[in-house]
Amino acid sequence: MTKILVVDDESSIVTLLQFNIEKAGFDVVTAEDGRTGYELALTEKPDLIVLDLMLPEMDGIEVCKQLRQDKVETPILMLTAKDDELDKIIGLELGADDYLTKPFSPREVVARIKAILRRSAGKSADVEPEVVPKEKALHVGDLKILTESYEVYLQDELLDLTPKEFELLLYLANHRGKVFSRDQLLDAVWNYDYIGETRIVDVHVSHLRDKIEADTKKPQYIKTIRGFGYKMENVKS
Repeated sequence: MTKILVVDDESSIVTLLQFNIEKAGFDVVTAEDGRTGYELALTEKPDLIVLDLMLPEMDGIEVCKQLRQDKVETPILMLTAKDDELDKIIGLELGADDYLTKPFSPREVVARIKAILRRSAGKSADVEPEVVPKEKALHVGDLKILTESYEVYLQDELLDLTPKEFELLLYLANHRGKVFSRDQLLDAVWNYDYIGETRIVDVHVSHLRDKIEADTKKPQYIKTIRGFGYKMENVKS
């Protein structure tokens, strides 16, 4: 059974989430402080972590940061009581896959969990066929994208990409030369409507450029189309 780790210091929220997530057919492990949550993430090896931002012992940002430093790529859905864009961006920059701002409905949490798990498994029926192509490798300039092992090489050097960075890069690479708005990329890669949270796309594009571009001020691969969005250039090897 798919295992979900819920980490929140409010007992009422833990109880509510555990009930609804188990009702949806998942196994649930819980923790009410960041240190315990971090340790359970390592020992229980959950399939997804629902992680509150404000936690005793070790806050959610630090838990997320430490897990990613430990090369734990378990998807993370971050919860925050702060409607603050900076908190959201910091969480995403550290490797969180998604976030929800409190108060939220349990049904929305379950829907987000299912969406993240579908994307992680590459089994979403809503994902366009090009996102998970049959070819084993995709070449764009000096980039080699291995679609089955979820690895990207730049001049034979393995890049350290988050799952969402990989999915965004793969989507753009499969549609080279086509311009996408931020909303289109949100819908295609994140697989649901963020309703205006296009800053998420900008953050991920910026991180990708840091990793694949020789000069981020003059990007060779991912170009900004002013007033609209982004496109991947058809760079030749």
